Amino acid sequence: MKLYTPAFAALFLANLTMVSSYSTFFLFPLFITKNGGNNQDIGIIMGVFAMASAFSRPWVAEMIDRIGRKRSYTIGTLMMTALPLVHLLLTGPLSAYYAPLLLIRTVHGIGLAICFTAIFTFIIDLIPVQRLNEGIGIFGTSGLIGLAIGPLIAEPVLDRFGFPAYFLTAAGFGAAALLLHLPVRDRKQAEPCTATPSFFALLKTRKQLVSGAMALLFGVGLAATGNFIAPLAQQRHLEYISLYYLAYSLAAVSVRFVAGKLADRVGENQIIPWGLAIAASALLLVPLITNNVLLLGIGFLFGIGHGLLFPSLNAMAIRNEPYAVRGKVTGIFTGGIDSGSFLGALLLGVIGQQAGFAALFICAGLAMLSGFWVFRLRPGRG
Repeated sequence: MKLYTPAFAALFLANLTMVSSYSTFFLFPLFITKNGGNNQDIGIIMGVFAMASAFSRPWVAEMIDRIGRKRSYTIGTLMMTALPLVHLLLTGPLSAYYAPLLLIRTVHGIGLAICFTAIFTFIIDLIPVQRLNEGIGIFGTSGLIGLAIGPLIAEPVLDRFGFPAYFLTAAGFGAAALLLHLPVRDRKQAEPCTATPSFFALLKTRKQLVSGAMALLFGVGLAATGNFIAPLAQQRHLEYISLYYLAYSLAAVSVRFVAGKLADRVGENQIIPWGLAIAASALLLVPLITNNVLLLGIGFLFGIGHGLLFPSLNAMAIRNEPYAVRGKVTGIFTGGIDSGSFLGALLLGVIGQQAGFAALFICAGLAMLSGFWVFRLRPGRG
């Protein structure tokens, strides 16, 4: 069974453009502050997106196992196309539309939950089991490239044409993802007709509890970088915020070409501690950023940690799980990341407002370091 097929390529490009749509919103805190918001508002408004994505995950995961990967992804990309356009209706001070904005962010977060859960379940069905880490790792580079492309394109669009063009850019990326995945068919696997456990029954197993908790801590780190790097760089008068995301994505993409094959050979459990240590170190170094060189360097370091962690954690969660529950398992894993992103955005926003950016990033780094204790609880350790 081949790994790099036309279907793999189509889903790769679809995920790249969908993530580009999502990552344009790394600059959304600039919209919030421009219209009168503060760090706490950033935490709430960005956090509600992650909250909706996380809390919707049980029924999203059930839906994907029930109606199929492709149909679910179509629904998700339609939402990722439409929701940025709704932002065009928001004008004036933030206080004039705070509640409607929270509702928009909630629906947008559900769209992202559907997309992420559906496409990672979709691609795992296509990956040979003996190349699981490699397949997840290389496919995951599509998202990492998208993380860089979104801000890289959106920042000059925003600077030159303003927020309306910025929102149109996000919608255009979503529409591209919608079109790119349409030729790919679901690859349903024949299995005996047996009752399958529910989302919450799976979540109670030790393996999925550990996987979900590790994903949650990873999400806290992502919340710090995704929501607070842009305002920190702006406060410190750094001109090219997208440099961080470019370096971050380049590092995470580059390391996947080596780490995936290595993890398939030595096991993902050997890779995860290294990813934790590197990502946490990058967060703890963020307070030292005073120029664009340091911004780029720390982005590169966090990207290495991300590149090691995401595919290995995903492989740990999904390995040996049957087709009928892969949507739910992927939902637990991606939902854990979103739960961490939500809690991270909310709590780190409060910390940043009360104690400043240095305390915010130190807390995020320590949260990721606590993953070493959680990892020791995995089943079959040793």
